[in-house]
Amino acid sequence: MKKLYSVIALLIVASLALSACGGGSSAFKVAQVTDLGGINDKSFNATAYAGIERAVAELGVEGKYLESTQQSDYNKNIQQLLDEGTDLIVTVGFLLGVDTATAAKANPDQKFTIVDYAYPDCFPGAEEGKTCGSSVDLPNVLGLTFSTDQAAFLAGYAAAATTKTGKVATFGGINIPPVTIFMKGFEAGVNHYNQGMGAAVEVLGWSTAANDGSFTGNFTSLDDGRSFAESLVQEGADIIMPVAGPVGLGSAAYCQETASCMIIGVDTDWTVSASEYTDVILTSVLKNMDVAVFDATKAAVDGTFKGGIYSGTLANNGVGLAAVKGASAELTAALDKLKADLISGAVSVGP
Repeated sequence: MKKLYSVIALLIVASLALSACGGGSSAFKVAQVTDLGGINDKSFNATAYAGIERAVAELGVEGKYLESTQQSDYNKNIQQLLDEGTDLIVTVGFLLGVDTATAAKANPDQKFTIVDYAYPDCFPGAEEGKTCGSSVDLPNVLGLTFSTDQAAFLAGYAAAATTKTGKVATFGGINIPPVTIFMKGFEAGVNHYNQGMGAAVEVLGWSTAANDGSFTGNFTSLDDGRSFAESLVQEGADIIMPVAGPVGLGSAAYCQETASCMIIGVDTDWTVSASEYTDVILTSVLKNMDVAVFDATKAAVDGTFKGGIYSGTLANNGVGLAAVKGASAELTAALDKLKADLISGAVSVGP
């Protein structure tokens, strides 16, 4: 009996020793800091987090998120994840650019990836750490960028081919490059249709020539989404592309209730993420952030992670266009050819 107790004691000691040496090490930790739309925005933040959820399922990592309700939360949330020993910190959105760079420079051994941003980002007259993040490359940060103007170009063409009023529209949440890139591409696609078909479809809510358009000033107000859609419909638009996160869901609700307009979703396929509005969703401009975040996480887990820039395009399926509701065989073929021409360079979105 004493021998049995001795064996058990030795096994316990060995187990504790293995645990102390790393035999019981914790899982790789990856966490996201959201932008202002929140994790359940059914768009931007949710799509990025889907990449972490996939990593949890397929790679066995630990995943979590911290929500930002105001811009002052960005730095606080990043610091909390640093304090918790997070292995990979995923920040989501253009507005987190400065805070992410500041933290990355102060913690050079910490891995970061940021959606819709890349470094260096400083421009003439910018103050590093305030109006820009870094004047040099950051080797511990992978910037995830997306050529959403390519996919929005296809959406603009489809909208121009579908409108019955001859007017289509777009509006944004905040006037920042990751928002306006959709709007520029959309207008360019409409113009391409007009030129090729001898049409005169008008775009409301954005002008690339003036570099200005309509913005709600936020990514959260469903009421703003409704009122902007109502105003654009009153001006004659029957297809609207909101680039404003959850704000666009308010537009979708208005279109559904009034049967006066169709919606083009952004970031993810809204027939999946906002399926309650499927009947008024013409198509969606896809920004496959989930794939990019998953790939960044996998690289961090397997030791191949490095800083730099990832660019999602039509060619690598980083961006795309969801199925167009009611598209004729002729329109489908035209969109397929247009996609191929954008990939080859035969057609350009614009300067």
